[in-house]
Amino acid sequence: MEENNMSNLTKQALEDSLKRLLLRKPLDKITISDLTSDCGISRMTFYYHFKDIYDLVEWVCLEDATKALQGKKTYDTWQEGLLQIFEAVYENKPFILNVFRSISRDRIESYLFQLTCPLIAGVVEEKSAGASITEKQKTFIASFYAYSFIGVMLDWIKNGMKEDYPAIAENITTTIHGNITNSIRNYSQPDTGLSG
Repeated sequence: MEENNMSNLTKQALEDSLKRLLLRKPLDKITISDLTSDCGISRMTFYYHFKDIYDLVEWVCLEDATKALQGKKTYDTWQEGLLQIFEAVYENKPFILNVFRSISRDRIESYLFQLTCPLIAGVVEEKSAGASITEKQKTFIASFYAYSFIGVMLDWIKNGMKEDYPAIAENITTTIHGNITNSIRNYSQPDTGLSG
C-alpha cells in the first residue's frame, strides 16, 4: 500500500510539472529531461511509471476527468452526466487545448470514449431490461451513441471551446432522447422483412 501511495505521489508530481511546463511551451517541445528536472526525479523513475510523455498525458487526462466526475457523481440522469463530461473538459481548457494540438485524434477519442461509454452503457442497460437483446448488441448501441457524442465534443474542442457547452449538451440529449429505446426495440423485435 505504501509503495502504491509513493507511486501516486510521483505520478501526481509529474502531472503538476507537465501542467507548469505547458504554460510556457507546447507539448511537442517538452522533453523528459524538462519534466524530471522540474519535478526533481530521475529519468529512470519517469520510465518506471510511463513509457513516454504521451503516456503521461493520457494518464493525466483520465486522472483529471475521473476526479472531476467522481466529485460530481451527483447526477440523477445521464443527461447531467454528459454535461459533467463537458464541464470536466472545460475546467481543464488550457491543458486540453494544448494536448489536442499535439496528440493524435485516436488517443483523444480513446480518452473521451473511456469517459462516455460507461455512462451511455448504463442507459442502454437500464432501458433494455426485459428485452431480448444480446450483450454484443447492447455494446454496439452504447458505442454508437458514445461516438456520436465524442464527434460533437471533438468539434467543440477543435473550435477552441467557444460555443456554450450547456446548449450543445442539450442538443445532444434532445437528439438522442428516445432513440436508445428505439434502437433496443428494433433489435428485440423479430425480423419483419425490412432488411435491405
